[in-house]
Amino acid sequence: MIDCFVTDYQGASVAVEPINKSAFDLWLKLQSEYLENVCENQGFGEKAGQFFLDYNKAGELSKVYLVVSEDLNPYSICEKINQLPAGHYHIETDDNAMASAVIRGWGFGQYRFERYLKAKDKAVLVVDKERFGYDLALVEATYTVRDLINTPADDMGPTELAEWSEEFAKRHDMSFDQLVGDVLLTENFPTIHIVGRASHKAPRLIELNWGEDDDLPLLTLVGKGVCFDTGGNNMKAAEFMRWMKKDMGGGAHVLGLAQLIISQQLPVRLKVLIPAVENAVSGSAFRQGDVVTSRSGQSIEIGHTDAEGRVILADSLTYACEFKPDLLIDFATLTGAARVALGPTVTPVFSNRDEFTEAIKKSGMTTCDEMWPMPLPVRYKKYIKSTIADINNSASLPQAGCITAGLFLQSFVDEDIDWVHIDTYGWNFGDRTGGTEGGEALGLAAVMDWLKTKYQG
Repeated sequence: MIDCFVTDYQGASVAVEPINKSAFDLWLKLQSEYLENVCENQGFGEKAGQFFLDYNKAGELSKVYLVVSEDLNPYSICEKINQLPAGHYHIETDDNAMASAVIRGWGFGQYRFERYLKAKDKAVLVVDKERFGYDLALVEATYTVRDLINTPADDMGPTELAEWSEEFAKRHDMSFDQLVGDVLLTENFPTIHIVGRASHKAPRLIELNWGEDDDLPLLTLVGKGVCFDTGGNNMKAAEFMRWMKKDMGGGAHVLGLAQLIISQQLPVRLKVLIPAVENAVSGSAFRQGDVVTSRSGQSIEIGHTDAEGRVILADSLTYACEFKPDLLIDFATLTGAARVALGPTVTPVFSNRDEFTEAIKKSGMTTCDEMWPMPLPVRYKKYIKSTIADINNSASLPQAGCITAGLFLQSFVDEDIDWVHIDTYGWNFGDRTGGTEGGEALGLAAVMDWLKTKYQG
């Protein structure tokens, strides 16, 4: 259990009464004259996320009134939740949807990456695990994603990510395997090897499997695991390299999603694939203009060494398709163009099945984890043609970068496989977490909501 929640506390706790902003005026009219005057004088109720601390005559905190947005967006309360005094609290409402929003917002807002810091006391929420187990699981999976992304590359390189994944597999009754270093060449994963061979931490393909019932559908998750991205020989400028520990955010997301899937016991078999590399610079680094023949047999010209994520995903997607999954989903911190198109917190989703992107968009609205369908126009494939190879990893025009990247990936997915590609940012500037900049799960809640609908009805 993460440290801002407790499920078995029997002591005294302070009530938190959530108030929907749309019903605030009605609520205020039902309060005492004293409380009504105080609220009006302090402007309480004007914005979602505001809280009002009510003290008794002895000067003890007796109740917290909390304003929640009309759409019950949990992120609307993050900023204020982490300002509550340390202590134990409980939610005072019979509205499960309202309580769910508060629990999620409480957890999202209380997050703090403390691996290298002294822990601080927090406001702890007492939660009924039977009623709100999924909300707790979602917050915990979000913490998993954030912690992995926030960990610096020296402590979360390809080697450490594999070690973490092996421990994760043990905790969740999964099998674990990995192909490391030159074994990638003998096992025909040349695109992963070429990107990661320059690092002192060997490139690898991490594989986790869960479930043995062959009658269940196979769900395969592929996550980009570039544990640090210098840009390679086409090196990034310092301001763009600063946060490149986050470039394994796709791998972090599929591990968080796997954690959720297993916690909810979705009726699927699950395969998780993470090509884990560091895009480093050394004498053995791959170069602009190199050509690598992928596992699929397609040759790839390296038009730019900073478009490495799609290269390592090429062999991973080909391998995934060999098992004929019923659904293939990849998460990748793939392009800056996605951020130009939709900003930092709206996540683009691509698919070879239009009904999937529309359904995921709907789930994004339900969970307040916004996702937006993007097209994969075949006519744009001309921009990733190569004169010396089958395909180029870098487009010939500066526009539509997230689309041409998606088209590149689609070239390595069998047409008969249902496929979803998510170009997540994996980061936020504090607008989602109450002011704390850092790793973020973007697309996790929405995709899990869609999967629950798809597999559980």
